[in-house]
Amino acid sequence: MEMHENGARRVTALLIEPDFGQWDAKSSLAELYALTRSAGAEPFGAITQKRPSPDSATCVGRGIMEQVANFCKEYDIDLLIFDCELSPTQLRNIENISGVSTADRTMLILYIFALNAKSREGRLQAELARLKYMLPRLSGQHGGLSRLGGGIGTRGPGESKLETDRRHIRRRIDSLNCQLEELEKRRDQTSRRRKKEGIITVALVGYTNSGKSTLMNFLTNAGVLAEDRLFATLDPTARALKLPCGERVMLIDTVGFLRRLPHQLIEAFHSTLEMAASADVILNVCDASNPEAPAHLKVTNDTLSSLGCAGRPIIPVLNKCDLVPEIKSMPMIGQAVRISAKTGDGIDSLLNATEARLPISDPIELLVPYSEATLTECIRSCSAVKKEEFTPEGCLLTARIPHSLAGRVKKYIVKSSLR
Repeated sequence: MEMHENGARRVTALLIEPDFGQWDAKSSLAELYALTRSAGAEPFGAITQKRPSPDSATCVGRGIMEQVANFCKEYDIDLLIFDCELSPTQLRNIENISGVSTADRTMLILYIFALNAKSREGRLQAELARLKYMLPRLSGQHGGLSRLGGGIGTRGPGESKLETDRRHIRRRIDSLNCQLEELEKRRDQTSRRRKKEGIITVALVGYTNSGKSTLMNFLTNAGVLAEDRLFATLDPTARALKLPCGERVMLIDTVGFLRRLPHQLIEAFHSTLEMAASADVILNVCDASNPEAPAHLKVTNDTLSSLGCAGRPIIPVLNKCDLVPEIKSMPMIGQAVRISAKTGDGIDSLLNATEARLPISDPIELLVPYSEATLTECIRSCSAVKKEEFTPEGCLLTARIPHSLAGRVKKYIVKSSLR
């Protein structure tokens, strides 16, 4: 699927919204418009049809397809995009009737991920998701796949082109899985090292285009790409953040969520999503100016629950409040914090709310011997040190200690629960 024609003009796309009553068709269509623009195409318009179930041949029925075909010829439409997942047979029939290249919702999202992935891991994950989507659909591709193939690397002249393609894709999937496993081992090592050193992690999660990267840049000057389009940022970014109490935490920006996110993407990006789900504190960021804000918060919470992060502190964050002047008169969504990552309004409240949920102790007084200089440095780097004094016996520290360091400092405690 190519969204640009030789750089001359943008591809024009006609959007098809089959309403089977399984989701909010109006909201889903609005999201499809945004996805289409994020992929680099220009939505020309949309056609909606209510049906009790998909037509097995063309999804929306033969009559509508003939109207679509006439519309494509009259207005020179380049691409049809269906807001559902099409079977290989449906895809082939639709293209034969309309004479226009066709994509479904999953193909569109996979294309956007492949387009926006910058890191090696992100590109591998996007390719893996695309190949897993393609593999069961090869039989529905054009007749050219039935040609016989032979030669070195195949099973001989009796092997069909379809079998060869499947074998190559499976081989590539195995290779991608191996490469991602190696990268995941490195990430696990980094995660274990952070926990050993007592580093607290705070993850920015939320619906795509909710302003997570803008918030990341405001808090840490990370320089992360922040654009007004869906899935502009796919690769996780981690930066140090100092809270008002003096505590240093690791802030992680992650990939955005979406309703009906293809399961191939969830599987491919599972390790990346788990990194966010395993954070000590999770900030669920949503766009307050979007009428679907409560639904977006729920989508994110449901996704986090499916990743097994129940019980972790999650703070709902209503971002882009500068776009909603009447936000103060709106009913509060849970215990949400209202902010604007663009203007900085409400950031202090967000930092205070984050600080209140950190897994750290009340201030304690420690006497750490000079022989434990590594531990002392670790306490300085990841704890809010309120007081430090050098004595003949060792370094006398008053600090709030992360739970991950509690075992290492226990024998050096002089006083606890200081106020």
